[in-house]
Amino acid sequence: MVREVLAGLGLRPNRLYVDGTLGEGGHAVAILSRIAGVGELWGFDRDPMVLQTAAVRLAPFTSHFRLFHCSYGQVGRILEEAGRRGAAGILLDLGLSSFSLQSSGRGFSFQRDEPLDMRFNPEGDDPTGAQLLNTLPQKELERIFREYGEEPRARSLARRICEARRQRPWRTTGQLVALVSEVWGPRASKSRTHPATRVFQALRIAVNRELAELAKFLDGAPDWLEPGGRLVIISYHSLEDRLVKQQFLAWEKAGVMQRLTKKPLTPTPEEVRENPRSRSAKLRLAEKI
Repeated sequence: MVREVLAGLGLRPNRLYVDGTLGEGGHAVAILSRIAGVGELWGFDRDPMVLQTAAVRLAPFTSHFRLFHCSYGQVGRILEEAGRRGAAGILLDLGLSSFSLQSSGRGFSFQRDEPLDMRFNPEGDDPTGAQLLNTLPQKELERIFREYGEEPRARSLARRICEARRQRPWRTTGQLVALVSEVWGPRASKSRTHPATRVFQALRIAVNRELAELAKFLDGAPDWLEPGGRLVIISYHSLEDRLVKQQFLAWEKAGVMQRLTKKPLTPTPEEVRENPRSRSAKLRLAEKI
């Protein structure tokens, strides 16, 4: 949804723009192509390997961008430390990057048998997905699958995971996919989406504390924008979108931000054909009053 992002940010000369989820730099390249020479972009990401990839891609725009190895929840701190009063626009694209799914080797995709890591920042001290499966109580695992994955068989899955770890520790995505398929039985092959999709989403959210990080960002975002600054957020599942929608409404009622999209924008059929992973994307846009 690059076109919608650029229009939503309302790019203006001599302003600072923030890409809080830099990824491989796709949106950043599009933004810098418009503002290079008359503007600046700051990019944030928790994954150091993704930052290296993005730095190479953004090299032609040297001196017009800065990259930060930290979460978008730290935007306010970085602005304050740099003595900047606010950005003219902030973008969050909460989807997983192609690198994370296909090349990181950290178990984000259930279509590959990889170590069950799932951390955005592999250099950090946070527990991996495997460690959560091996240590969390059954009730907590059930809560994670139910709340973060909206998984209807959360209880059975949590019970079977705890039973299985007594025989062999959880280590790989292949182990988890096999168990999910067993719990669902023949119905797994008839489902529109593989049941492991929900389980992997839930575990990834828990590992990276994604909803807490988004809530932290939303708590401070208006203060990180200059008057008239734009906030563009693209979410991919109902848990994220609900948080964004509710906060946008609260800001509008408080007279802090104005919603510029009453209903979220969604990808065109052409974009979905080119990039099937975009089919669930919802873009919401607000402007600081």
